Amino acid sequence: MSPSPRRIGLTGSIGAGKSTLTRLLRQRGFTVLDADEQARLVTREPQTLRDIEAAFAGVVVGAELDRPALSARVFGHPEELAKLNAIVHPRVRARMAALEQAAVAAGAGTIFQDVPLLFEGGSHHLFDVVLLVDAPLEVRLERVLARDNLSREAALARDAAQMPAAKKRELADVVLDNGGDEAALAAQLDEILARLELKP
Repeated sequence: MSPSPRRIGLTGSIGAGKSTLTRLLRQRGFTVLDADEQARLVTREPQTLRDIEAAFAGVVVGAELDRPALSARVFGHPEELAKLNAIVHPRVRARMAALEQAAVAAGAGTIFQDVPLLFEGGSHHLFDVVLLVDAPLEVRLERVLARDNLSREAALARDAAQMPAAKKRELADVVLDNGGDEAALAAQLDEILARLELKP
């Protein structure tokens, strides 16, 4: 019987570079399960859309989720965000568990899970190691504004809805500093993979 794979949690605040790190890991042959990707798929499911529309009337238009309208309703409003998370998160967790089972069956030596709200959801204890990718706030804001077509205020509201980056640094096992370029991040990643003896 093959040994169980190493389970690595990957997280970071908005604009920190989780997507870049995920791409670098996949280029190195690692299995990375992306919670955001699964959340996008979940929010296309008819039952999820019905449940979201029941809680936030007017955000589903023609069987499609109006994401900007929903974002405006929940970010900056903790009770509303909690209501949305209660609908979406259990379904995302179920999808992630199924994907992990498939990766185990396929013989993966290490399974990374990219979970933006890893600490906020309290699931960091379920992993062998938690990697945090971080960058200074202004660097993160610059990336988000360039990528997501958000106002600075909207980007700050999303950042404020997450646990402060300093607290995440305290809780993480390993911190990657992504304040520089991709080459610098890749070099840190390769050093960590070697130090932790992680294999695909």
